[in-house]
Amino acid sequence: MVEKPKHPENYPESHLYRIRHSAAHVMAQAVLEYFPEAKIAIGPPIEDGFYYDFDLPRPITQEDLEKIEARMKEIIAGKHDFVRREVTPEEAREIFKDQPYKLELIDDILSRGTDEYGNPLPEGQKPVLSVYQHDTFIDLCRGPHVKNTSEINPKAVKLMSIAGAYWRGDETKPMLTRIYGTAWESPKELRQYLKWLEEAKKRDHRVLGKELGLFYFAPDEIGPGIPLFTPKGEILRHLLESYVREVQTRYGFLHVWTGNIVKEDLYAKSGHLQNYAEVMFPPMVDEKSGERFRLKPMNCPSHMTLYKKMGKHSYRELPLRFSEFATVYRYEKKGELHGLTRVRSLTQDDCHIFCTEDQIQSEFSMLLELIQEILGRFRLTDYQVRLSLRGEGGKYVNDPEKWDKAEAALRNALDASGLDYIEAKGEAAFYGPKADFIARDTLGREWQLSTIQVDFIQPARLGLTYIGADGAEHTPVVLHRAIMGSTERFLGVLIEHYAGAFPVWLAPVQAVIIPITDRHLLYCEQVAQKLRAAGLRVEVDSRAERMNAKIRDAQKQKVPYMLIVGDREVEGGKVALRLRSGENLGAMSVDEFLAKAQADIEAGV
Repeated sequence: MVEKPKHPENYPESHLYRIRHSAAHVMAQAVLEYFPEAKIAIGPPIEDGFYYDFDLPRPITQEDLEKIEARMKEIIAGKHDFVRREVTPEEAREIFKDQPYKLELIDDILSRGTDEYGNPLPEGQKPVLSVYQHDTFIDLCRGPHVKNTSEINPKAVKLMSIAGAYWRGDETKPMLTRIYGTAWESPKELRQYLKWLEEAKKRDHRVLGKELGLFYFAPDEIGPGIPLFTPKGEILRHLLESYVREVQTRYGFLHVWTGNIVKEDLYAKSGHLQNYAEVMFPPMVDEKSGERFRLKPMNCPSHMTLYKKMGKHSYRELPLRFSEFATVYRYEKKGELHGLTRVRSLTQDDCHIFCTEDQIQSEFSMLLELIQEILGRFRLTDYQVRLSLRGEGGKYVNDPEKWDKAEAALRNALDASGLDYIEAKGEAAFYGPKADFIARDTLGREWQLSTIQVDFIQPARLGLTYIGADGAEHTPVVLHRAIMGSTERFLGVLIEHYAGAFPVWLAPVQAVIIPITDRHLLYCEQVAQKLRAAGLRVEVDSRAERMNAKIRDAQKQKVPYMLIVGDREVEGGKVALRLRSGENLGAMSVDEFLAKAQADIEAGV
């Protein structure tokens, strides 16, 4: 397996980060020389490289990209210093008087307290206008950069692609041209990254999903971001959800169902309307009553309403664990939609645990164990946990005693579990601390999958109570939990993790029986009937194609087993087994094959 070059642990403070930030400025200089009338926007370093957004007079071509890259290497060879200086608002506006996007950024920095990318500044930090200049190019920037362009290896820089991007991510604003590039410290790392990228492209779930006949999108007919799953794709969904349901039932979860639309008033009470309205679909208004409804964007308020409607609760009932595979709807921006990993209709394996404050640690420990068991079944065993805690500022619920207790409970549970975890101050939700599982797939890419969140605020807002041992009413704590996050996103991750070659237990079709001639079809159907009765998902390839073509097609479809049937197999009551890897295991009885398949399923291979 091709491995991706590793980033330094402190990537944002690293020399590699500075190289990429500086390469973005060099690229902007080359583009302005190539298109003198161009307008420049922003150009940050990102995970694997950098980009810069431009307002260009015409569409850019691959030939343009090659010329810009060549000019970048000439600029790098000039050994130009990167010089920083702070400027007054008047100086900044004069420098960028012909650059409208920079002028807008200057106004935002001064009036809204943001950085040059529009992100809020840390609490208490005053806005500062600074510029960096190298050679003839000057940019509004806070850095950091390398000291001199000679620190950028021209043989380790490459422009990668072109895309469209709305200014500030707003669909009502101009569409800009985004040029992506990558930069590394050595040519060897660049070559390694490009090889890794080729492998990642082969595993792209959007491509494999279509090739394997799992799902499609129909943006013109159905709408963007709404996947349509084929019978094979639905089998995968069903297998994923059934397995998770079976495991969490064993852990004491109760499954509920709470519908697809909710009155808008409930989201106003819970606080979601104020905080998440921009990702909700527009309201549906009842013309007679004037009541406003929303497609459900999250399950928490519905589960909490159900808890309340079930009558008075005693501390003896707690913890009470509700779980639901619920399809919710998020009005994601078109430009942010991405295959199954970012959609507008998503099915969450959502759970809410109603418990006392004293039960937080034990419930959290149980959830850690549950998540580890499920991720392990999918061979996602390389992960760490990010423990998100309070930071400075007033966005958090003002109850220090509860925060201290919850954070200590989560930290103690993680310490006892032996899991690798990092603490991230300032990353907690406004209503409580949380823990996120960051898993690495077979290509070393990180995916945020499972999450556990502690919630102090919504139960009180929605009037949830239980009668404690003291006979008084108390407000329960709610733990929000998702293991897959969403079925769609998790499936997209798994397709790429396995490169479409699912383990036998998860494969939509586990075996294809291939007759050498039509006279073997009857026996093939008999074998298929026996295997199906034993629980295997089996197809018979009765097409008028040659045997070798059928074998190739089954391998392309990543089917684990191919059972070849000819005269000798019919006479001996056997099948000739081939694996999707190309390995030929030869003839065996149907019972022998069934035993092997069942053992492979049990082992999770």
